[in-house]
Amino acid sequence: MTEATDDSLVYARGLTKRFGDFVAVDGIDVDVRRGEAFGFLGPNGAGKSSTMRMIACVSPVTAGTLRVLGRDPASDGPEIRGRLGVVPQEDSLDLELTVRENLLIYGRYFGLAKPVIRQRTDELLQFVQLGDKRHAKVESLSGGMKRRLTIARSLINEPDVMLLDEPTTGLDPQARHVLWDRLFRLKQQGVTLILTTHYMDEAEQLCDRLVVMDKARIVAEGSPQQLIDRWSTREVVELRFQPGEHEAMAGKLEDLADRVEVLPDRLLLYTADGDAAAVAVHERGLHPAGMLVRRSTLEDVFLHLTGRTLVD
Repeated sequence: MTEATDDSLVYARGLTKRFGDFVAVDGIDVDVRRGEAFGFLGPNGAGKSSTMRMIACVSPVTAGTLRVLGRDPASDGPEIRGRLGVVPQEDSLDLELTVRENLLIYGRYFGLAKPVIRQRTDELLQFVQLGDKRHAKVESLSGGMKRRLTIARSLINEPDVMLLDEPTTGLDPQARHVLWDRLFRLKQQGVTLILTTHYMDEAEQLCDRLVVMDKARIVAEGSPQQLIDRWSTREVVELRFQPGEHEAMAGKLEDLADRVEVLPDRLLLYTADGDAAAVAVHERGLHPAGMLVRRSTLEDVFLHLTGRTLVD
């Protein structure tokens, strides 16, 4: 077994979490290195949030080894939590207070001097582009603004590691991109980011490395491009025929691709050369109602590994 190194800010071996007979996390191995953005990707119920709660030292480990910042959460929980920044799924801001007051009060939990808290508050509000809202009540903010304020609050103690659980869920596209920009800037400043997400584009944008979890286990690990190279093809051809024809068409085209997937509304050809496959489709006298050649994405990998069935 490999031991944790100075660059392993989170080190887990055989990490397990059970709730009675239910296994939420089933013996996973994780290494998060200093200065990287690391993602946990997976469908609902895969074990992402349970893993994050153990890393955050708010849920005890059932079995296995976990070290966070070189310490044992079982004995050093308060010390670890003092060096973490946590952005939970649901914002827990005080709606009755102003934007600035939320940061000033939160800073006291870490025993910081009032002048330090005031300086960091003003700097962080500028960083998350909320300086002009400093005196506004939180309840008046948009969802994206509240999310940025939550991130600012999580940075008041200048954490070594930020834990972000589904950071952009429920936000509109513009708010998501603003948030991505702030997180990218944090990474450039050397902050280690650990996030869970089920947005594939978010994982591709932010993560240097990630693991795909399914049914409490890790089923794949690597950079977004490594996962695409390993589990998919360079390109995908999407073909739309008349309803009910896709199954029959798959048999006629399966030799054109490494893998063919039949969906209710379209046929997917996974291939190294999408343009060549598209030409071959026409050469066989087939005329789909619609055709799209695109690069393979992390979403193709995710659905291949975890399936397309909805998980409640």
